[in-house]
Amino acid sequence: MLRSMITATNTMNQLQQQLDAIGHNLANIDTNGYKKTSTTFHELMRQELNNQPDLQKETGRLTDYGLRLGVGARLDKQLVFHQGAIKTTGRELDVALLHKDQFLQVEVDGEVRYTRDGALYLSPANDGTNRLMLVTKDGYRVLDENQNPIYLDGDIREIVISANGTLTAASRNEGELPQTVNLGVVRVDRPSMMISLGNNIYGLQQLGNVPITDVLTNLEGDLRTEIGMRQGALESSNVDLTQEITDLMIAQRSYQLNARSITIGDQMLGLINTVR
Repeated sequence: MLRSMITATNTMNQLQQQLDAIGHNLANIDTNGYKKTSTTFHELMRQELNNQPDLQKETGRLTDYGLRLGVGARLDKQLVFHQGAIKTTGRELDVALLHKDQFLQVEVDGEVRYTRDGALYLSPANDGTNRLMLVTKDGYRVLDENQNPIYLDGDIREIVISANGTLTAASRNEGELPQTVNLGVVRVDRPSMMISLGNNIYGLQQLGNVPITDVLTNLEGDLRTEIGMRQGALESSNVDLTQEITDLMIAQRSYQLNARSITIGDQMLGLINTVR
């Protein structure tokens, strides 16, 4: 009875984490560029109890005798970087990345991070000048191809962002040349090394001895022709509502089943204790 209760308890803990992941996916179904977390279960280590004599020589049986008892399930979580639907907004500072392995570079707490959310804004630089800096909706500074913050001078009349990520800002003052800057875009070659840091921001795991160039490529120079970007559009999340609801129902039923097995195990232990 104790073994069955321990097994159910271990599994319920993992099922709760699955429910949390599903709830997080559902909460971000309308978040631009959000990438869902998929969950899969694997069986934990088994223990074999040899409760039968070894009759292999007499019967010729090749399989092992005894009982193989598990101790529950283990949850694995993985980010899914499938492309979300592209929706047109008509706003000139909205950009959608058309390749699932490309990310915008942003600065978060002094570190270079990555995002798929292309809803950009212009914010005062707060440095005593009339410059504007390009930021995300959460205020993170957007970086150029050299990983420097993007600043624009003067009174801007129009902004055009080309398919290869070149931003051109035209001034209201006649005779003033337009400002041009390349948005910082990277291609992630090993998505399994990416981790979610919250607020639709992604970073890299501890790389150890793996060179960062094996994980991602900074699309600069001639490589900028690989960039696929659409102005006036945003990428929706890749969460499938139908699939998430189905997974939610299965997880809830599995949780109820394991909780019921603990209740039954407790009742049977109570019966044993009452035996005289």
